[in-house]
Amino acid sequence: MLRSILIAFAIILCTFVHAQTSKPTTPKFTEKTPPRLLPAKRTTEIIKIDGVLDDAAWKDAPLATDYIEFRPAVGVKEADETKTISYLLYSDEGIYFAGFCYERSRDSIARELKGRDGFGMNDYVGIIFDTYKDNLNGFEYFVTPLNEQWDAKMAPNANGNSEDFSWNAVWKSGVVIHDNGWSFEMFIPYGAIRFAKKDMQEWGVNMTRRRQKTGQQFTWNPIDPNVNGFLTQEGYWTGITNIKPPVRLQFSPYFSVYANHYPVNKQGTKNFTNQVNGGLDVKYGLNQAFTLDATLIPDFGQVQSDNQVLNLSPFEVRFNENRNFFTEGTELFSKGGLFYSRRIGGTPLHYYDVQDPSRLNTNDTILKNPGESKLINASKISGRTQSGLGIGILNAVTRTQYATIENINTKEQRKIVTNPLTNYNVIVLNQSMKNNSSVSLINTNVTRSGADYDANVTAALVDLNDKKNTWNIGGKFAVSQLLSYGKNGENVNGYNHNIYFGKTSGRFNFNVWQELTDTKYSHADLGFFTNNNFFDHGAWVGYKWIEPKNWYNRIFLNLNGRVSKLFTPFAGIKETYQTGNVNFNAELQTKKLWWVGTFLGYTSKQNDFYEPRKTGFFFTRNQSFALGGWVNSNQAKKYSFSSEIFARRHINFYNQFGVDASVNQTFRFNSKFSISHNIGYLPRFNNMGYAAKPDNGDLIFARRKVNTIENIVNLKYSFTNMMWITYRMRHYVSTVDNKEYFTLQHNGKLLPNSTFAGNANQNLNLFNIDMVYTWQFAPGSFLNVVWKNYIQHFNRTVEADYVKNFTNTLDADANNNLSLKVIYFLDYLDMKKWGKKK
Repeated sequence: MLRSILIAFAIILCTFVHAQTSKPTTPKFTEKTPPRLLPAKRTTEIIKIDGVLDDAAWKDAPLATDYIEFRPAVGVKEADETKTISYLLYSDEGIYFAGFCYERSRDSIARELKGRDGFGMNDYVGIIFDTYKDNLNGFEYFVTPLNEQWDAKMAPNANGNSEDFSWNAVWKSGVVIHDNGWSFEMFIPYGAIRFAKKDMQEWGVNMTRRRQKTGQQFTWNPIDPNVNGFLTQEGYWTGITNIKPPVRLQFSPYFSVYANHYPVNKQGTKNFTNQVNGGLDVKYGLNQAFTLDATLIPDFGQVQSDNQVLNLSPFEVRFNENRNFFTEGTELFSKGGLFYSRRIGGTPLHYYDVQDPSRLNTNDTILKNPGESKLINASKISGRTQSGLGIGILNAVTRTQYATIENINTKEQRKIVTNPLTNYNVIVLNQSMKNNSSVSLINTNVTRSGADYDANVTAALVDLNDKKNTWNIGGKFAVSQLLSYGKNGENVNGYNHNIYFGKTSGRFNFNVWQELTDTKYSHADLGFFTNNNFFDHGAWVGYKWIEPKNWYNRIFLNLNGRVSKLFTPFAGIKETYQTGNVNFNAELQTKKLWWVGTFLGYTSKQNDFYEPRKTGFFFTRNQSFALGGWVNSNQAKKYSFSSEIFARRHINFYNQFGVDASVNQTFRFNSKFSISHNIGYLPRFNNMGYAAKPDNGDLIFARRKVNTIENIVNLKYSFTNMMWITYRMRHYVSTVDNKEYFTLQHNGKLLPNSTFAGNANQNLNLFNIDMVYTWQFAPGSFLNVVWKNYIQHFNRTVEADYVKNFTNTLDADANNNLSLKVIYFLDYLDMKKWGKKK
């Protein structure tokens, strides 16, 4: 069956290739359009950043106009009644960008208060600088009609360029709304951007504008969506002379107070606890290009709660990183996928060992076993030289973590080390080259004090494009070392590679790839890692129509497939085949700005070597088919929604059937207040999976009904563009109702088991509230008041009724945390000015 589908896959591939050679690309871009040039002009005038373009400096400033549409209609000049005019100047202190966005009326302007770095349903205008002219790394600054800012660093990834909106700079803006549009002014100090130290410079530059209600996006230098990359199609800002990076030294001291209540109701243990913290974040410009970021005695207690789940898989759950230090300006460290920042300050190495009976005496009880390691400090240095060499160094230290054990009779307490003093280090070298290409060298290292093992991973990355930016080839080659690992204290060395080749520009694109990981490779100590020992091959082909027609704006089709085998057979198992699948996706945007899509997938017979949780066993599943679809309404409307449904059925395999369904709704009452609700429903009927491992060594599997519902409500109210309050409530319930038990055999099949007397049923409820009040009382300075409520309710009795689950959860013990945190931004240059005034 899989062979037939792969043959069909090849036929469709050939059909796409024929279509590509027989049909031209978008006519407006059949010949390469030369980049636009904008002369740089220095000003010594004082410009007030208030959004009113009445300062004398703007009268003879270089003009950038005649913006060109790139979405949805490609290559069309913007209409005169909704045109954009913009001006660009520079001074000894920074860059001035201003302009006027014309509209048919005041009501035509889409505006919503979303807070800093919140896109929302807003019109916007922005400027993008490629200061090194490498077509890979950029800095972006945007402003909305309600004068909310967002900024980002642009860096290369496998799909062209990615935007890191967690990166933040301190700059000024002003906006005024008029009857026929809106005007804006921005001032970007040199301390908020990185560039080379040269007397004469030329930067890549582009300006962009979005009209949300029409779905249109424009740029000053034309963008062809069929061409790989955004920065590869920039204009140039020419003749920049004698600009010097200022002293970049910024401090962000913080003070925080926490009050926590949990009804322990145990003698000697307080229900109420409190904590007072203080610390400091520092940014220091080592030179014109490199910046040192350091956090001393960090406090991450106010970050959003994790979306915890009931994990039935053999692998850990990957959580999002919400800590600012580990999300901001980390694009270099993410290269190669070797760095998972949640490892730093994460679950202690020996957290679960504490429960080992060999560590506990007869009358011992675990009094305290913290689930996170305490971070002492962290620092990172990052930047790029004039020759295009990017360097990133990240280092963090966590202190020794202990579990507390108490003898219930004598009350004597002792401590067990669950995590030693640990140093985490990441080093990245990334050299930009011509033709949008680059090479990288990455090293991650975890060094632990005492007898615990250390870990080291080194990888080389190559990504090469041809002169026309059409063909792409590259790969990753990595080796790992676990030093003094295991009972015998041996060094374990492993190898991994991932190589790829593809076409990245034009209406037709494709990519073929191979990934190999031997049995000893691992980057789990500082990266997210599930398993090794595989040899995979895959391919992806895609075709797109981006010219709007009578009933659609854009259409995208893609077909992808993958085959996976073991690299080396497990001991005692001859079988090496793991799985193979083929998927087809289609999506289109209508003229009404709705998106619709469909999915069709086939997965061959599977041999799962990890579900048994024991080496020497595997679990065989039959082939399955999947079908689904999704729709997103026009997001610019006051009411919008998105929904999707996917169903998968296994063929001749216990009538196993599963559904993923979700609906998300958003209603914007006005520019200040909005509410959204998301509900997900994931029932699994006759699901087959691991259930238990009794003392006799059998591997017990179960035919079970798994039912999961997730409810999330978000409310947002903005008092001003500098003050807002958010409320997020999440209720998650997942039940596992085991209907029949089986024993897994060595041949991968199941035999009914009528003797297992255990109870593997599960009923988990998780409830979170995150309510945050934020006031940005000065540039870069914030006051946050946060209330967090957390409830976990688990038992072995399955409750099918959702309302009862919800009410039982609210009746359970809750952990409530109230905190206040003040962060004050101090810039050395401002402090220097204060000193002169005195």
